[in-house]
Amino acid sequence: MKTLKLTATLLVGVTLIFTAATLSASDPVGVYAIVQKVVFEPNDKAPERIQIWGVFALADTVRGGNSYTKPQHGYLYYSLPKGKESTALKEWADFKAVAGTGQGIAFGTRYAPLGKVRVDSEKPGSPDSYSDTLVNGIGVTKVNPAPGYQDNMTDIIAQLKAALKTS
Repeated sequence: MKTLKLTATLLVGVTLIFTAATLSASDPVGVYAIVQKVVFEPNDKAPERIQIWGVFALADTVRGGNSYTKPQHGYLYYSLPKGKESTALKEWADFKAVAGTGQGIAFGTRYAPLGKVRVDSEKPGSPDSYSDTLVNGIGVTKVNPAPGYQDNMTDIIAQLKAALKTS
């Protein structure tokens, strides 16, 4: 009986290790960005919509895996989600806090609609719902690639910074 319990415990432990390795192998982030400015509508005191201006790499849901679109300069336009106002407003304040700093950030989930990057000349209209970006609960996360460490995230942030220099 003790051997059976030990074997079962060992099997569960090994399964958890391999499951954790599998989960961390894929990138769940929906959007990598460098935010240049944030505009709240109709105003900063009672925002109902947000324009997030900068350069963005969105999860490429067609190609899957850890694929992201090429950096796109423009803005994301979202409306305040019903029932999730408090969480959204905290995240919107985070966008405002990193705007203009050159800090790379990650937010949203690749498994939900992300909205679209609108070109600079496009007038705001029909905002995307911000509620879909709240699904993963990671909020707005600063991305600080370690010096000398190379991975997909480091490459994406480098591409975003390069795109900012050319715009």
